[in-house]
Amino acid sequence: MKVSIVGIGRVGSTLAYTLCMQRFVRELVLVNRSPGPALGDALDLDHGQLFLPSPTEVVAGNVADTHDSDVIAICASVPMPRKGDTVDRLALGPGNAALLRELLPPLAAASPNAIVILLTNPVDVLTWLAIGWTGFPPSRVIGTGTLVDSARFRWLLSRQLQIHPDDLRAYVLGEHGDSQFAAMSIATAGGEPIDDTPERRKLFQDTIEAGLEVFKLKGYTNYAVAMAAAEIISAIAHDEKRTMPLSTAIDGYLGVDDVCLSLPVVVGKGGIERVFHPKLNADEQAAFLRSAAIVRESISRCQMPDARCQMI
Repeated sequence: MKVSIVGIGRVGSTLAYTLCMQRFVRELVLVNRSPGPALGDALDLDHGQLFLPSPTEVVAGNVADTHDSDVIAICASVPMPRKGDTVDRLALGPGNAALLRELLPPLAAASPNAIVILLTNPVDVLTWLAIGWTGFPPSRVIGTGTLVDSARFRWLLSRQLQIHPDDLRAYVLGEHGDSQFAAMSIATAGGEPIDDTPERRKLFQDTIEAGLEVFKLKGYTNYAVAMAAAEIISAIAHDEKRTMPLSTAIDGYLGVDDVCLSLPVVVGKGGIERVFHPKLNADEQAAFLRSAAIVRESISRCQMPDARCQMI
């Protein structure tokens, strides 16, 4: 498998390392607007290939070098705006939309059969725009969405329930942002419902704040989202048919379309091979519709002709 990572900041760099450690990628191409970080990471990872039983060829390159990629992971971003101790993903929209509007068409032309994975925020907005800019079918344009949010929620639930987090079926759905919600009405463990209690609602609030807590402590997040992206890429490489909540084009579910949000999907060699339509309760349906309205409004702002950004 050939994977190209575009944007070698902390997330892109961590994803490159994670993929090397998992040993299923044959060729890894690192692309960055400033070539130094990509070349430095490529050399550093190449120097460690001796310690891997299945070495990966890691190179630094440009868009042309990504040709015939099986997967293209987009990690490029303008700087994260801050409001005191908070971060605003949606404020990244116009800047990152301008950045990806430049990057995606030539990447798609160089690898017309690739699957594109968006890690860049606001991920739901950019996933929707990327479908148009690449010309790819929605099944081959995937946002990491609420995969990390769901992982955080399951980790917190697992400590309370004393059950391994991978054995819990508990999803955070909707926007990867402030309007996300825990779909407790469909949460199960061992075939039994996980009751929706005030204590578990508090765990979900802790989930919402978890990423911000990491950001406050070290100034960025990188490990969990890189591991999440590697999980998606592994499911594609090995045709695993894994179910996970990812940002995808909504096809009329609850009357919603023209937007990308997270729903449970099946991931295999074709990308998103199935989208589930869970039976949510009334409150959760309302939350999903609210997420759709927020993301759709942000998409409209990013499509305005005067949207500009400082390219990095």
